[in-house]
Amino acid sequence: MGIIEQLLRINKKQKLWYYLPFSLFFLGIMFLNWISLKYSSVSTNEIIKINIQKYGKNINFLITIGPLVFMLIFLIVWVLFVHKQSLLSLTTSRTKVDWRRFIFSFTLWSFIIIGFFIYGYIVSPEDYVFSFKLGPFVVFLLFAIILIPLQTSFEEYFMRGYLMQGIGLATRSRAVALFSTSIIFGLMHLANPEVEKIGASIMIYYIGTGLFLGIITLMDDGLELALGFHAANNLIGVLLVTSDWTAFQTNSLFTNINSESVISPWEYIIQVGIVLPIVIIIFSKKYGWKNWKHQLFGKVV
Repeated sequence: MGIIEQLLRINKKQKLWYYLPFSLFFLGIMFLNWISLKYSSVSTNEIIKINIQKYGKNINFLITIGPLVFMLIFLIVWVLFVHKQSLLSLTTSRTKVDWRRFIFSFTLWSFIIIGFFIYGYIVSPEDYVFSFKLGPFVVFLLFAIILIPLQTSFEEYFMRGYLMQGIGLATRSRAVALFSTSIIFGLMHLANPEVEKIGASIMIYYIGTGLFLGIITLMDDGLELALGFHAANNLIGVLLVTSDWTAFQTNSLFTNINSESVISPWEYIIQVGIVLPIVIIIFSKKYGWKNWKHQLFGKVV
């Protein structure tokens, strides 16, 4: 039984309009934020730099990530008391959360991230400066370990849990739920400074990553793998390296000082078209995924 079908079994009287208030509230905030920045005389990156000069990198990190942590709390309360749905049913179709899946996904993607960083450092060492400062890094490390998993959990619970279940129940189509949440996930990042720096081509990465996370959620009938992947992607990434044009400008170990470099769309195409499919294959072999057509494109019954 799939994670969406399980919700039907648990609560056959689930009212679809219950999904609208929270979804429209959060997506509305994202849209208004993008509109305000698009027509602002100050860019997203300039706002980040102003905050860093005023408060420092660690406090700016809290300002950046804090709202999504509160949104996670809001979402959990909404699910528990409005939908009267358990957090477990939003997380997995299994009888309990499989933390081994989370750990495996987190570990696998962490090694891949570190491997890519080492390769980049070997190829272009002049692009990186070892910027480690013990005091600021330790404070940032504590903030990051606690808050980044909460931030990434909100995005996964909202996109691959709440929204995917809601759209799946409304359309009775797994494919519609998969592709619509992947596109929405990509568009949610439009206000990021990376879009200003690199251009619209970076949406290949955001939407492609959203599609990857949706596929592993539907195939595995749970969020554990997606939660582990997303936590590793953000946490290990920000601890390793930062730059002066990314959303997270932090007290990382290294700083990429080549602000003039623009990442080629081919790098995203390789990651989305080659690396992430390899990760899917690894997961499928380990967990014995079958019936791909139904899991990804079948009807919700």
